[in-house]
Amino acid sequence: MSSTQPDILRTTSPQNASGLTDYIFTSESVSEGHPDKVCDRISDTVLDLYLAADPEARVACEAMVTTDSVTLAGEVRGPESVRDQIEPAVRAAIKDIGYNQDGFNWETVTIENKLHQQSPDIAAGVDEGTGTDTNEGAGDQGLMFGYACRETDALMPAPIYFSHAILRELAAQRKSGKLAQLGPDAKTQVTVEYKNDKPAGISALVLSTQHAEDMTQDEVRNLVLPVIQKVLPEGWMPAEENIYINPTGRFVIGGPVGDAGLTGRKIIVDTYGGAAPHGGGAFSGKDPTKVDRSAAYAARYLAKNVVAAGLADGCTVQLAYAIGISKPISVYLNTHGTGKAPESAIVAALQDLVDLSPRGIRTHLQLNKPIYTRTAAYGHFGRTPDADGGFSWEKTDLVDELQKRFK
Repeated sequence: MSSTQPDILRTTSPQNASGLTDYIFTSESVSEGHPDKVCDRISDTVLDLYLAADPEARVACEAMVTTDSVTLAGEVRGPESVRDQIEPAVRAAIKDIGYNQDGFNWETVTIENKLHQQSPDIAAGVDEGTGTDTNEGAGDQGLMFGYACRETDALMPAPIYFSHAILRELAAQRKSGKLAQLGPDAKTQVTVEYKNDKPAGISALVLSTQHAEDMTQDEVRNLVLPVIQKVLPEGWMPAEENIYINPTGRFVIGGPVGDAGLTGRKIIVDTYGGAAPHGGGAFSGKDPTKVDRSAAYAARYLAKNVVAAGLADGCTVQLAYAIGISKPISVYLNTHGTGKAPESAIVAALQDLVDLSPRGIRTHLQLNKPIYTRTAAYGHFGRTPDADGGFSWEKTDLVDELQKRFK
């Protein structure tokens, strides 16, 4: 690594498939107060309620928010007593996000609960498998991707990493009262310049944030620039003319009052910011029998351990499943020309170390816990594992064994 390169940044960017060595790449993030993220938070709040009551609960909870209204829909299987806890928990989530404004207030918003019991046909296939496969089957068909690279210490692509980091710091300062003039709804967009296929700086940055009605654009800019400066590595602030703060000039009406929100509409924000493929499935509100969620976590876990073990500078993993079938239909791994061992041998080692059936993933990563509300904003990946099992898929506990196998 060059002596002038910030410590947080690493070497190559294998997601670049164009053959270019000098290019720019952009990723965006949205805050916990964005309408779609409000819905993700609500859906994962409901999921955690059920898993706290019964680790084997089944949940597929969708939320929709608009002015003065929250609607829940989907199917569940778990203790009936949880139903009475849902409305107060949803209000508490909205309060924690920061919504007490006219048009969307945690105390007065109308909450309509249309959750119903899970289909017995789906339940049978998941619980018992199908045909000759009598193990627990996948909750649906689908394909999921995981990715890791050496661009940051978190083994995440730099554009999405910094997009999340700016909004996370902005929210922390807003909630502490330091930036109380700002509202919960915000978005970032970070454009990273790559030289010789390595992140070299940020060429442009967009930040839009909800604010008090009496604030000018210049006042908002002066408030948020120190936040950006705090988050970015030294020397990485874009030129003044390439920092766009509230480019429309005004952002007073925000959140569900300004735009309706739905669960699962920010899947690229949730993953790798477009720097890696996405299978199409959303995460929030789904219990870990749904491979849309658990297998995406497993794929990230595998890819991250491959890179952390030094077997590649970048790694993409794909897992594919069929509903009711326990084992993955396929396991794909690509080290983008940076691998230090044959990809087929790495795949074999990973499958030996981790049972990639839905139950095997849940057991290995300990996913049957109420750990999902915290994932609903600022990305599901590149986070620090928690002592209670949260973000367990970010652990690098396969590294020693992988290094032994590939000396």
